[in-house]
Amino acid sequence: MKSRSRRPARRPVRRGRAAAVLLAAVALATAVPATAAGADVPGAQAPAVPLRVATYNIHAGAGEDGVFDLDRTARAVRDLDADVIGLQEVDVNWGARSDFVDEAQALAEKLDMRVFFAPIYDLDPAAPGQERRRYGVAVLSRHPVLEAENHDITRLSTQTPGAPPAPAPGFAEVTVNVRGAHAHVYVTHLDYRADPSVRVAQVADMLKVLAADHGPKILVGDFNAEAAAPELAPLWDELRDASPDGGGTYPAITPVKRIDFVTVSPDITVTGARTVASDASDHRPVVTDLELHQRGS
Repeated sequence: MKSRSRRPARRPVRRGRAAAVLLAAVALATAVPATAAGADVPGAQAPAVPLRVATYNIHAGAGEDGVFDLDRTARAVRDLDADVIGLQEVDVNWGARSDFVDEAQALAEKLDMRVFFAPIYDLDPAAPGQERRRYGVAVLSRHPVLEAENHDITRLSTQTPGAPPAPAPGFAEVTVNVRGAHAHVYVTHLDYRADPSVRVAQVADMLKVLAADHGPKILVGDFNAEAAAPELAPLWDELRDASPDGGGTYPAITPVKRIDFVTVSPDITVTGARTVASDASDHRPVVTDLELHQRGS
């Protein structure tokens, strides 16, 4: 089922609606030497606009210890000090593992940020009169969200045994206004299975969505594959890994692989990147400092 209607994020947004609102103050932290800055950035004559972007698989609010603690999650996200954060494994009234909390809305309120939630699954309530059970990805932003959309990509359902791969929602896109510079930010969570065939299809689907947009593009998420994986190769024809020398991201305590990424289009400069040690999830977050050089659309 498609979910492609574009709409601006509005305020206030009621519980259970796709986009919610309000602001957070963030500060730029220490910069690391550039890891992927382009020498000839299109539009570089315009004043650069800084933007800190992060990605974090929050494990539905449970830490590496398996304990659900959304306050701990919120502290970990706040410590990233980021302007825009892509979240994966977000529960919204999903079940007992996260106390049936609307995690997207709760984190937005705790951090005083705008939020757009893009469900992968949207299921009937656990009991009559309760909220629908939803699970997916989300974007937190301190900057105004001009448009938000939940795109379909190929998925192999974890909820319907025996179902073949098919288009399903959960590929989030928001257009943010960063002091007059517009950027498309996409958040994804790719298939986790050892067989890469679903990820191959997902990469192709995502690239089609990106090709329909113009201006600066930032794709973040849990790719469930390392940068050199063959199924990710088509991405690197269009985007750059913002943290190619970053440390491992999974598992959080003693990471052995880097599967969480911030990637950017060539018209964005990377001025710093780091992987953050944290046990608030089973993944580590990745934070990047970027510069936008032109107005996107």
